[in-house]
Amino acid sequence: MKLGKFFKDVAREMKKVSWPKGRELTSYTITVLTTVAFVAVFFAVIDLGISQVLNLFF
Repeated sequence: MKLGKFFKDVAREMKKVSWPKGRELTSYTITVLTTVAFVAVFFAVIDLGISQVLNLFF
């Protein structure tokens, strides 16, 4: 059974993973949320600017 071997291999590899501790996880989460918020605001401003420029010409 190849599928059974696959899941055994997955389980073995998952035991090798170094999972982040609580503080690291909190830090990573804050970093991701801050980055997402910044990118969202950045593109919203760019979109607003492009819309304003297009409204001047059309």
